[in-house]
Formats: sequence, structure tokens, C-alpha cells
Amino acid sequence: MSKFMKVAAASVAAAAALTSLAACSSGSDKAADDKGSVYYLSFKPEQDAIWQEVAKAYTAETGVEVKVVTAASGTYEQTLKSEIAKSDAPTLFQINGPIGLKNWKDYTADLTDTDFAKALLDPSMAVTADGKVYGVPYVVEGYGIIYNQKIMDAYFALDGAKAKSMDEVTNFETLKAVADDMQAKKDQLGIDGVFASTSLKPGEDWRWQTHLADLPVYFEYQDNKVDDMTDLTFSHNEEFKNIFDLYLTDSTIDPKLASSKAVTDSMAEFALGKAAMVQNGNWAYGQIAEVAGNTVAAEDVKMLPIYTGREGEDKQGLNIGTENFFSINSQASEADQKASIDFVNWLISSEKGKKFMVEDLGFIPPFNTFTEAEQPTDPLAKEVIRYMSDTEKETVPWVFTTFPSQTFKDDFGAALSQYAAGQMDWDKVVELFKTEWKAEKGA
Repeated sequence: MSKFMKVAAASVAAAAALTSLAACSSGSDKAADDKGSVYYLSFKPEQDAIWQEVAKAYTAETGVEVKVVTAASGTYEQTLKSEIAKSDAPTLFQINGPIGLKNWKDYTADLTDTDFAKALLDPSMAVTADGKVYGVPYVVEGYGIIYNQKIMDAYFALDGAKAKSMDEVTNFETLKAVADDMQAKKDQLGIDGVFASTSLKPGEDWRWQTHLADLPVYFEYQDNKVDDMTDLTFSHNEEFKNIFDLYLTDSTIDPKLASSKAVTDSMAEFALGKAAMVQNGNWAYGQIAEVAGNTVAAEDVKMLPIYTGREGEDKQGLNIGTENFFSINSQASEADQKASIDFVNWLISSEKGKKFMVEDLGFIPPFNTFTEAEQPTDPLAKEVIRYMSDTEKETVPWVFTTFPSQTFKDDFGAALSQYAAGQMDWDKVVELFKTEWKAEKGA
């Protein structure tokens, strides 16, 4: 993963290409009726306002109309299915990896010869089939356990603390010892609980049924030396249970209330200093910094790998990858396809587009058109970059892009919610995971 940081050398070679690339994006040499238009169906509700500003800026600069519609949380596939059938369908949309390509192959244009596909620092990150590129990642992201350094330092200063600093928290055993002790001393620390509430409200449970589940699935892939499996046994379910139980027991809320909580509830608890830790990714910094009454200073926002009790996890890094791949609608008009390609080229090549990508959207872009100085500076993005650059840490890649379907993830999330409420035994949760995985992947 460290190759993403090797942008400085590439930037010199890429600089000469930027002028022509940006000019291509401007559409200035096209007649007004040949410009086409862009309809981008966006993925993350928390970024909608920024994408609306991006659209306005591009239209003001080029005269090309850009419409941005953002799907509600947890409804992207459903929204895309509805929108793609309309006469005014999205021209630019997202697939979430190989499974997404399989679902949308009839609507994904060949992007092999586009400038933004050629600008990838790591071409292997693209979603391909038969040697052709159909999905291009536009951001590298990372997630783990976000923590408040100020609260942790207050704990380490207490008599009998189970560790002296976060440097000692390199495995699940130590994390649990620290978290359990902090939970017992929460009144002394002025917190409601160690971990912010586990959001298991339907549509808000993706941090567990997708992101947390990434770890045991990746571990099983590694055991079998494969990158996908039809018959997954969920052999590392105990590791998942270890950390999930810790989130539930050392929490700001009773586990029975988890099914009513949203991600924003969880992030607000962290931002207001009611919790010391929360599982989420670098994209969530805005949800911390922009909460009214936020008490967490930027310099105190840090990130820890998700430890589960797996052997050798002291060398484990963050979960780093992407599920954000741009695809162009192959069924759109030629003019609209070109307009959409030009728009993406502008995002990764023009000064204004790159500023939006890094400073406003907070992306860590995987393109050689960004110099080292053009990487994001918010604290969580810096944490991801730090872990990516640490040669002693082994990144956990995002394999949840191989999960069978959104239905599978939703059903798993519902089972986790029942488990948290004491309404389902863990072995039933495991059985559901295995059975539905096999039923869908083996079909």
C-alpha cells in the first residue's frame, strides 16, 4: 500500500500532462449543443453538500451542466436500479468492486483509455474484466478504532491503569483490559462509556455488517490463499465476536438500545467527549469537527487498528482500500459519456478540482496527478497515510467488496441487532452468515 505515497516523483512527470488534461476537461472547443451533461449519483449523504458545490463550480467554469443526486444511507443499489431505468439516467455512478461490476456490467463503459484510469498510481486497484477497466477508484480510505488522545491520557495517569500509553495497545488482550478498566472508571474519566453507541438501526449498521466483517472474511481468505470463496465457513467468527462484544459491553448505552441508534448518534457522542473510542473511517472527521459543542481537538483525534485476538495482530495495520469506483454509463449518449469523463479528468487534474477532492471532500486520491503536498491534512486522513507508510504494519485490505449482496449484509446486520438485544444466540448468527453466503455465492 505504500506505493500510494510515492507521488512526489510521479508529480514531475505528470505535470506536463496536466495542462492538456485540464484543457480536455474544459470543453471550451466544443459547440454548446455538443457538450453533453453529467448526472452523478453519489454514494455518501454526508458529502452531498460538497458535491453540490463541485457541480456548481464545474458548470460555472465549463458551461457543462452537472446534476448530483445523493442516495440515502444504505439505499445506493436500490436507488441506482430505479434511476438507471429512467430516460434521464445517471451518466456517472459507482460500483463497489467485482460484485458491483457483475451486477452492472451492461451499464459500465470501457474506461481503459481514459486519462483518469491511466493516472492510477496502482493500476491493479481498478475493477477489470477481460483485460479492460470498468471501474476506477477515486479515493483510498482507511478505517479502524478512532480514539480521543486526551481521554486516553487521563486514563493512563490513573493509578492501576492497564497500560501507560497507546503504544502498548497492540493486541485485543491489551485493548480489552484497558477498555474494561476504563468502563469501570468512567465516572472518574467523565465519560458515559468507552465506545460510542453501536449503531444497529437498519441502514445504519454498515460499520459492523460490512466494515467489521471485513476482518474475519479476509482472515479466512488468507487461510485458504484465495481472494474469494463460494463456501465460507466464518471460521474467524470468534474474533469478530470478541471485538463486537467489547463494543457492546463497554459502551455509552445498554446493548438493547443499539437497534435504535444511527451513525450520527455515535459520532456525536465521540465529538462531545461522552465516549473515548468509536469505530469508523477517515471520512468521518467532518462528523466530529462539525458537531455543535465539539470538545475534541484535532490533535487528539487518532486511530488504532481493529484488534480481534488473531495471532500475530501486533503487526496489523488499519483496514485500507476503497469501495468507491467511478463507472460511466455505457447506455448514455456519446456526448454525455464524454462529458462525464471530462468531469472526472477535471477532478483529478485541475487546481480547483484537486482542491475539492483533497481539502473539501477529504479524499486520499490514488492518482499520480497529486503531489505529496496535495495530500489531505485532516487528522484522520493523516493517520491513514501514517499507517500506509509504516512498513512494519500489514494493511488489512477491503475484501467486503466480494460480499454476496446488500441483502446479505442487511440480513447479517439484522441478526447482529437481535444478538445485541439478547434475542438471538451467537451460533444462530454464525449459521445465518454461512448459509446466506453459500446460497448467494453458490447460485
